Amino acid sequence: MASDEIKNPALDPDTDSPGKPGHELAEFGAGCFWGVELAFQRLEGVVKTEVGYSQGDVHNPSYRLVCTGTTNHTEVVRVEFDPSVCPYTNLLSLFWSRHDPTTLNRQGGDAGTQYRSGIYYYSEEQARLAKESLDEKQKSLKNKIVTEILPAKTFYRAEEYHQQYLEKGELSGSKQSARKGCNDPIRCYG
Repeated sequence: MASDEIKNPALDPDTDSPGKPGHELAEFGAGCFWGVELAFQRLEGVVKTEVGYSQGDVHNPSYRLVCTGTTNHTEVVRVEFDPSVCPYTNLLSLFWSRHDPTTLNRQGGDAGTQYRSGIYYYSEEQARLAKESLDEKQKSLKNKIVTEILPAKTFYRAEEYHQQYLEKGELSGSKQSARKGCNDPIRCYG
């Protein structure tokens, strides 16, 4: 097989399955994944969150490598949810509320392709709803939304210390609640 014909697993669709029948997966990039993950953890009907890297072209990247900007990965939160409790549209509403979708490859002080805005879908229904929500959100914004809407590619789970980072209190030594319905401010802009 010629080198240009070698299959790159990073470019494959994410074929992981939810842990329970009837549940679905969803994936979002909205800047630093810590605060975004905590926001999703608090949402009723979300049964699992994990942070990681997707949409890039390097197999099995590390945080250190992703931060070089050479892998094209974005920091994402992958959510397992029960659509009978939490419709996908609820996830989309939370996504739009957690970041500025008009800044290209930047959220707050963080800059680089890993901080881009993206909705990575697992079904055509999710794709349709994502596009509709983008169109609706655009009506309320002056600047153009730069959020990408693409099929979910291979998900690479981030290092363990990144998982539930704010809930564990890693940032300041002060744990933050992941309790369902919690409205405490999230002490992390991402």
